[in-house]
Amino acid sequence: MHPMFKFRRCATAIGLALAAMPLTVHAQEAPVPGIEANGEDGVYVLEGIDVIGTAEETLKQAPGVSTITRQDIEKTPPTNDLSDIIRKMPGVNLTGNSASGQYGNNRQIDLRGMGPENTLILIDGKPVMSRNSIRMGRSGERNTRGDTNWVPAEAVERIEVLRGPAAARYGSGAAGGVVNIITRPPADKTTGSVSVYTNQPHHDEEGDTRRISAHLAGPLLENLSYRLYGNLNRTDADALGINPIDPNATDPDAVPPAGREGVKNRDINLMLRWDATPDHVFELEGGYSRQGNIYAGDRAVSANGTPLLNQLAEEGAETNIMRRRTIALTHRGTWDFGTSRMLFQYEKTDNTRLNEGLAGSVEGSINTDGEFSTSTLDNYFTQAEVNVPFTLGVSQMATVGVEMRNEKLHDPYSMTQGMGTGGPIPGLPTGERNPNSSADNYALYIEDNILATDQLILTPGLRVDHHSKFGTHFSPSLNASYTVTEGLEIKAGIARAFKAPNLYQSNPNYLYYTMGNGCPVDFPSLGTGCYVMGNDDLDPEISLNKEIGISYMSGGWAAGITYFHNDYENKIVSGSVPVGLTPDDGRIFRWDNSSDAIVQGLEGNLTIPLAERWTLTNNFTYMIENDDKRTGQPLSVIPEYTINSWLDWEAREDLTLTVSMTHYGKQEPRNQTMTGAPATGNALKARDPYSIFGISATYDANDHLRVTGGISNIFDERQFRESTGSSAGAATYNEPGRAYYLTLTTHF
Repeated sequence: MHPMFKFRRCATAIGLALAAMPLTVHAQEAPVPGIEANGEDGVYVLEGIDVIGTAEETLKQAPGVSTITRQDIEKTPPTNDLSDIIRKMPGVNLTGNSASGQYGNNRQIDLRGMGPENTLILIDGKPVMSRNSIRMGRSGERNTRGDTNWVPAEAVERIEVLRGPAAARYGSGAAGGVVNIITRPPADKTTGSVSVYTNQPHHDEEGDTRRISAHLAGPLLENLSYRLYGNLNRTDADALGINPIDPNATDPDAVPPAGREGVKNRDINLMLRWDATPDHVFELEGGYSRQGNIYAGDRAVSANGTPLLNQLAEEGAETNIMRRRTIALTHRGTWDFGTSRMLFQYEKTDNTRLNEGLAGSVEGSINTDGEFSTSTLDNYFTQAEVNVPFTLGVSQMATVGVEMRNEKLHDPYSMTQGMGTGGPIPGLPTGERNPNSSADNYALYIEDNILATDQLILTPGLRVDHHSKFGTHFSPSLNASYTVTEGLEIKAGIARAFKAPNLYQSNPNYLYYTMGNGCPVDFPSLGTGCYVMGNDDLDPEISLNKEIGISYMSGGWAAGITYFHNDYENKIVSGSVPVGLTPDDGRIFRWDNSSDAIVQGLEGNLTIPLAERWTLTNNFTYMIENDDKRTGQPLSVIPEYTINSWLDWEAREDLTLTVSMTHYGKQEPRNQTMTGAPATGNALKARDPYSIFGISATYDANDHLRVTGGISNIFDERQFRESTGSSAGAATYNEPGRAYYLTLTTHF
């Protein structure tokens, strides 16, 4: 039997490695009663029958799955945010959640063109929801960096990127995929490290970075161990004048579109692990993180600046501060019947910001009152899962799990936009504006990993979600893996995924106002502007994700290509058809479900062992289609294709050199404005293809010191943001120029 079908986790004996919970390796030191080792590389058999792994394990071998190792991160450390390295996986881009160009430099992970809001971020298998505390503007954008910067690079064991059908098992928000950031575990002996990192740009107007991180792990008492990490980081903002003046600015004192804002990170996290018995492990974890921005002058809509914005940017002021607190308890058990996992996490996010405009041309721009307000998001997540091996004609592994999510948002400031003389908000009592919103989701999921033949594994699954506002939804899936010959496999999958509307879109207390220029082109202002309300009668977004791929691995060679096709339905957008009028003829719109979209493309990889100690690794993404069916507009502005390459030379056992290249294809903007009017002039400008080259070296000076240094963007291929919104087409973000970086790590 091909070894891929065998269970290779020597402790649970039924394949529950649970990469989402990497610390399970410490719980897997003893065999399960009734299961005997056969002496072959830790493979266990149950009553003489080979036992395959869980559905989760098999799905992590699907075509649309990539793994970033700790060694990868050490060779090319991210400047600050982990998205710097995640973006170099196939199928991954950085973009906003729409094609509006707002907050163009605050790009987030976008998997397969489905947008950041359809990318679910996990830390050790637990969902991260902090970005949901940030108000969603009318264009569908949030002023956020996303949720990939809560764990410092030095604390990461590996990162798993799951795209397409393999990610549907994780529920709402995973229609595009999942990024699972797995932290370093506790240790059986005392280990520690301290890393200092600096990134110095060649150009003075670009922000530099300084970081210090520490990691400590080891035993406290018999059967009791710990893991502690901390991090201090500061990345300065780009200078106020880094970009050219927006050609649409009319103010004689106009400032250029903002560059990349800076960020100040403070992180600390402690995990205690108790091996109560060889079969039962408990982990208690608590963490605190603070992310404060360093303002660069950004505003969402207006092409004009104000003296206050200029002053804040020149002072390097913090205009928003995010504080995230977590506490989690996990139990993993090994039983006669199989294995189990139970976990609970409480996540609290305080989002404190200088008050921003909520209407028209001032949307997203900081108010002149200089007052701060705070939105608070509380998330409760509970999960229980069992994995049971059995034989019914063929060897199988059944997984049954339940989940409960509760999300509570308190945001009094974002609910303050009124209807002026238009009277009370329709559907709400006069003067009553509730700043609170909440939602519950309960889920049951069932999967079966079936060794149908020696060459074929089938993994059917069903997830049933019941949302407190949007009803019950079924998400069936089927994945298959077929071994043609040793090293050659064909894999395919299909799954239905859904995303519930967020707490701003579904809250009728949330209101946006435009004086007239922002009204839909088919429904112009009647003299008193237009309003967009939250809508508690929305339908969830639905995606039918399909993929098929072929892969080959042998003798250091690896190659594969995957075709993916997503039918995306009910995307939620700000309304285009009025639902009523205020008493003074203000048109009223609501968030609603738009027409369908299609996302399809190709992903591929090729690894070539050129010679002894030389390896060339490549991947690519080609987007065939990423369009709204009704309007023909792109869902987000991403490259037509992307190629990533690394040439590694292990010059000596203690010295590795890496040359890297990323090539981005042409990026096409919308040909309509956000109101539906035809785009003209610079708004149709595409961003031409460009390439970024880098070089790095990692040297183990001795058993306790590692040095990594390099140059990014060697040929200084810079890109500039040319407008605040999309009035300069796809030129919505900055690509920084040449920079020099150095990491020193001492460890024991």
